[in-house]
Amino acid sequence: MNRQLLLSFSIIALFVISCAKDITYDIVIINGQVFDGTGSEAVSTDIGIIDDIIIKIGDLSKAKSNHIIDAKGLAVTPGFIDAHAHLEPIFELSNCESHVRQGVTTSLGGPDGSSPWPFGKYLDSLQQVGVGMNVAYLIGHNTVRRNIMKLDNRPPTDEELEQMKAQISQSMDEGAFGISTGLKYLPGSFSEVEEVIELSKEASAKGGIYTSHLRDEGLGLFDAVNEAIIISDKADIPVVLTHHKVIGKPMWGRSLESLALVDSARVAGLNIMVDQYPYNASYTGISVLIPGWARAGGNKAFIERVSNKKLRDSIKAGIVFNILNDRGGDDLDRVQFAKVSWMPELEGKTLKYWCEQKGLEPTVENGADLVIEAQVNGGASCVFHAMDERDVENILKHPQTMVASDGRLVKPGDGHPHPRWYGTFPRVLGHYVREKKVITLSEAIYKMTALPAKNIGLKDRGVLNEGMKADVTIFNPETIIDKGTFEKPHQYPEGIHYVLVNGQIAIDNKEFKNIKAGKVLRKN
Repeated sequence: MNRQLLLSFSIIALFVISCAKDITYDIVIINGQVFDGTGSEAVSTDIGIIDDIIIKIGDLSKAKSNHIIDAKGLAVTPGFIDAHAHLEPIFELSNCESHVRQGVTTSLGGPDGSSPWPFGKYLDSLQQVGVGMNVAYLIGHNTVRRNIMKLDNRPPTDEELEQMKAQISQSMDEGAFGISTGLKYLPGSFSEVEEVIELSKEASAKGGIYTSHLRDEGLGLFDAVNEAIIISDKADIPVVLTHHKVIGKPMWGRSLESLALVDSARVAGLNIMVDQYPYNASYTGISVLIPGWARAGGNKAFIERVSNKKLRDSIKAGIVFNILNDRGGDDLDRVQFAKVSWMPELEGKTLKYWCEQKGLEPTVENGADLVIEAQVNGGASCVFHAMDERDVENILKHPQTMVASDGRLVKPGDGHPHPRWYGTFPRVLGHYVREKKVITLSEAIYKMTALPAKNIGLKDRGVLNEGMKADVTIFNPETIIDKGTFEKPHQYPEGIHYVLVNGQIAIDNKEFKNIKAGKVLRKN
């Protein structure tokens, strides 16, 4: 009842303010081409903001305002919503500059099965620190499984399953927007579908969504997509095939088939969605090339296994297979080191380079030995150039695809990251909209704003309407572009002129203001 009364009072207050003739707005945006985020074409109009709320959309040429933004020649849109973000460095990078400079005003963290824990206490601490953009979180299946079962390669006992369910339910009560899985990673790869269904039911019961790094994105892609569809059906939960892609040369061009599975499931009444980053290379740990069973129990157990000749031969054979058919892209030059704590001089270089540096012939077998060496040393992060551009475009065009970075918060000079960390949203608008015309500008904006807001459950963001939160991005459609490359990733994009987060100006005439206007969002 209190929440209903508050909503009623807010609506009445908004009506009174909008009807007042002598009000002074905090910010008025004039002369812009306003895209409301729903997929509609632009309208020439003005936007009046008081505090963190859009109060008026219409002719405000004579309105009083403390600050006027002249958006002539610019697109005015809802702030971009990143439906898949790695926010782990947020306490060190709390101003979220690398995301805000892309026009992002809200990000969903806790993807791929990994999330903060204890969940509620983490959000409380983050709220105290302050953040440069709005952040929301999922609770990670891998995190919860590790809490209860460590890295054991076995099904949970009934008691362990109940403990995991309790942690999922608790996290939903503490503000999680749903559950994420990383079924390609440990320990999620050790789980059976029945376990995932039971845990997803806990999130579903409290209105959450399910996002999944699928169990396989290469040769086993279709089985993995079908598994996600089964989970949606049995757990009665919306599902997102996150950073959807097709990995490995044998599968190139088959995105049409995976998307057809999505369409069939939706016709059957299931809510299956997709998110995607607009690049033909992925980023993850080099351990993705190693069979999951070989890493059960952690790196110490892995080292023991590769010390046994028979086990090492089996592990090496699995790596060779993955280099040829999966993330390796059938070429050691397609595996590029990004973060190597034990040998930073490798960052930006490839597995082929490392072979040659060590005086080895760059064969797949020698590459597999170096993958083992890298994992023994503690692992490394890599960019894997093992995707086909046709699949990237097919997925982007699909009506249920949201744009999402899969990017980590970053500062210039830190390692050799994937350029998506700096340029995902400007790349779509500049490269795929303006240059290649794969989708239209209004479609792209919809995929970055209203569509993810609806899927996540953000009822007051993602659309420019009176009464909505004043998250706004203003950019030049003729100049916006990503600048980071795989060779030189540490470059901010161009063309973003203004970004407002909760009615405060975070980017002012292209200048980053280093404020913390974001909020920690909680679902329940």
